[in-house]
Amino acid sequence: MDAELILITIGILCGTGLLGAVLLFFVARRFHVDEDPRIDRIAALLPGANCGGCGLKGCRDLATTCVQRGNLTGINCPVGGTPVMKKIAEIIGVCAEEANPMVAVLRCNGTCQARPKRSEYDGAHSCAVMNSVAVGTRGCSYGCLGCGDCADVCPFDAIAMDESTGLPVVDPEKCTSCGKCVATCPRHLLELRYKGKRDRRVWVACSSRDKGAVARKICTNACIGCGKCVRTCPFEAIDLKDNLAYIDFEKCRACGKCLDACPTGAIHSTLPPRKQPTESVQQ
Repeated sequence: MDAELILITIGILCGTGLLGAVLLFFVARRFHVDEDPRIDRIAALLPGANCGGCGLKGCRDLATTCVQRGNLTGINCPVGGTPVMKKIAEIIGVCAEEANPMVAVLRCNGTCQARPKRSEYDGAHSCAVMNSVAVGTRGCSYGCLGCGDCADVCPFDAIAMDESTGLPVVDPEKCTSCGKCVATCPRHLLELRYKGKRDRRVWVACSSRDKGAVARKICTNACIGCGKCVRTCPFEAIDLKDNLAYIDFEKCRACGKCLDACPTGAIHSTLPPRKQPTESVQQ
């Protein structure tokens, strides 16, 4: 009797499983959607980093979006750059827009020498945590906290912490402008800017909005809001707001005049060293 009951139970379970499989088969057939083969072709071109620098969920989502839209308006893979976008454009039959290469820069120059330690921090080694519970160990409520969250999150090893300065250093050759470091920094000190012609760019390496005397007391490299750079710039590329200068990278022509005008060295650049004028010797 027990054996018969077991066989009946097994039969019922097998029948239920078979019925479920048949139902799943017909449902799958009914709702099956053929995927455009171009999606696989585009996905194969993409780096597969799924960094989110394109503003989408990942590389597969970017490939799907390109095909579904039928154009590349507002779509760009910062990692693959223009070469990859041109190949994608060929697949979907449109023209690719030229995108200006970008790179992350640090808007802080509060080195250990310019901004000495004022207190100790004994919490979790994280910029996000420190920013939520303290001003930081160096007294600046705007500057880099030095825990390296940006370096930890970079999927391309393009950021490393410099022990001598306590600041992150961006390697422009490795940086793909994915934007993960920008989104991670709790004080918004990293910014994506045009790489510039011949890799030349100029930016204000400070984010302090304190008045000049206060900012200078905390950090000797701080922007003091004097406005000399604004008056010097021949392209009207610099604005002064809330005691802080900002250089518009779309207007900047990297002439370097603001570098000479800044009294604190708050403006940084990748320009080659400027030649010093030779003094004429009077006979």
